[in-house]
Amino acid sequence: MLFDRAEILETLRMLEIENLDVRTVTLGISILDCRGKDFEETVQRVVAKIRRYAASLNAVADEVSTKYGIPIVNRRVAISPVALLLTGEEGEGVLDFAKALDDLARELAIDFIGGFSALVHKGATKGDVLLMESLPSVLSRTERICASVNVASSRTGMNVDAILTMAQVVKETAECTKDRDGIGCAKLVVFANAPEDNPFMAGAFHGVGEGEAVVNVGVSGPGVVKEVVRRHPGADLGTLAEFIKRTAFKITRVGELIGREVAGKLGVAFGIVDLSLAPTPRVGDSVAEILEEMGLERCGAWGSTLALALLTDACKKGGAMASSSVGGLSGAFIPVSEDARMSEAVAVGALSLEKLEAMTSVSSVGLDMIAIPGDTPWETIACIMADEIAIGVINHKTVGVRLIPVPGKSAGERACFGGLLGEATIIPVNPYQGARLILRGGRVPAPLTSLRN
Repeated sequence: MLFDRAEILETLRMLEIENLDVRTVTLGISILDCRGKDFEETVQRVVAKIRRYAASLNAVADEVSTKYGIPIVNRRVAISPVALLLTGEEGEGVLDFAKALDDLARELAIDFIGGFSALVHKGATKGDVLLMESLPSVLSRTERICASVNVASSRTGMNVDAILTMAQVVKETAECTKDRDGIGCAKLVVFANAPEDNPFMAGAFHGVGEGEAVVNVGVSGPGVVKEVVRRHPGADLGTLAEFIKRTAFKITRVGELIGREVAGKLGVAFGIVDLSLAPTPRVGDSVAEILEEMGLERCGAWGSTLALALLTDACKKGGAMASSSVGGLSGAFIPVSEDARMSEAVAVGALSLEKLEAMTSVSSVGLDMIAIPGDTPWETIACIMADEIAIGVINHKTVGVRLIPVPGKSAGERACFGGLLGEATIIPVNPYQGARLILRGGRVPAPLTSLRN
């Protein structure tokens, strides 16, 4: 295939000026065959298998990045949900398991290992319960372990008992990391309809429907899309969507190229490319800036949901045109602390928690990286989770919740998490209670639209 001068210059501009990068190369590894005669042997087998597959992940990513001149920001591993290996009798052994994985990630220069996860959308085993209860200790005493719990699906409904458990886990995890503004909660996602091939943390795990080992890639280019929007100030919304779609097509092709190259060198299968516009705290790498370039005075103003819907849909269409291997989440992320402009919108009062919830109905992920007052009752956190999870269940879409109740801080104060996690103004939470509702517990039945057989 021949490329003309304009296309080459456009790609160079994307890389050098508009912050195009491969946000993550995530190696998924099945650990379902690692059960030993006792839990200690199981842990040893898991560590050995990850080392066997991932030992050269960092070196290969560096080699491919240098070859194509495309930054690969994160190198990650996702494993099968750990709860599937637990019987409920392991006790403190679960924390030892997490520490062993954390040490391995550090040894192999892997940014995160995801998959300290449980799938409890219909019910929970003893192993699931043990894993959930261990998360405050695990997330406060490790650095590179990420966890997720799927509490609902459009096919089975909502496990409200699991939501209640996870709300308490979030509060306890925040308290265990209170010296760091509750950062442990930044490594924990509560899901509805969790995808099995998501390369992004903290929600990545290697699904039970996946193969032995597979490379999934997450590509991000908010700066690229923002520049396209900026260059067409007079375009109507339909034409603007077309420009964004064409840009997403090009970004997806870059991701698939990198993913297939890394997979080939590692000797594993290539899985999917996830085209998600994942922002960072750096200037020019913001989804909120895209929405404002479309015509909003501030992200959070009326029209924000429309703008985000257009952006998400155009990204998905462009990705689907570019590759038959698009998966994961794919669309636009709105993690408040990780998007500097979005965090500013909260600080000036333009963006509320309620408006964020409305925007999640059309975005690729839910209430993400939102700092809330540390004294927010756990029952209220459970209600916020349940409201968001209901959006995912009814609309047959993935949603996740990463709330961070910052110990000792109130609405309007700042919380700092560092690195890609950024910082955020603590957002006010409606003081009125829904505790009597959520404490009924039980399971919310699946919507009628689940009956599709």
